[in-house]
Amino acid sequence: MHITIGENRLELTIGDITKETTAAIVNAANGSLMGGGGVDGAIHQAAGPELLQACRKVRKEQLKGESLGTGEVVITAGYNLPANYVIHTVGPIWDPHQPNQDKQLANCYQNALKLATAHHLSSIAFPSISTGVYRFPLETAAEIAIKTITNYLQTTHFGHVKMVLFTEDDFRVYQSALNQYN
Repeated sequence: MHITIGENRLELTIGDITKETTAAIVNAANGSLMGGGGVDGAIHQAAGPELLQACRKVRKEQLKGESLGTGEVVITAGYNLPANYVIHTVGPIWDPHQPNQDKQLANCYQNALKLATAHHLSSIAFPSISTGVYRFPLETAAEIAIKTITNYLQTTHFGHVKMVLFTEDDFRVYQSALNQYN
């Protein structure tokens, strides 16, 4: 399923983000950038050990040894992935008592798009950030992702944005969010 927004295209698909041929894919990373489970682990495994080395270098040089903050982004090469780049972002860990989580999640998408634009990339693939082990409610996350991406695409000429969803259920939730937003 896809829609056109100005000269841009937003597409929803079911698949494996590590197989995407977009210029960049987005990694739902943890703050350490040292790999983990879920999407993060799959991307690190598919990219090869060079990705971990690149993440160590980013953490040492760009982040001065600190963790990447929630909603922030950094970029590395894609190494053995079909995508040339990986944009790493840290989504919020769901806590119903924590304020600003919606904004933090929106920042993951918006900052990744801004970084891709700054690197003159015209295609990017996102996973459903924070909805796995971070337990962000899927319906809310889908609404935030669709709204943030759509708003960004309405204000700039970017190119092609894909939401690569892992299951048919995830796809249906994102499809519903897209249908409601349009």
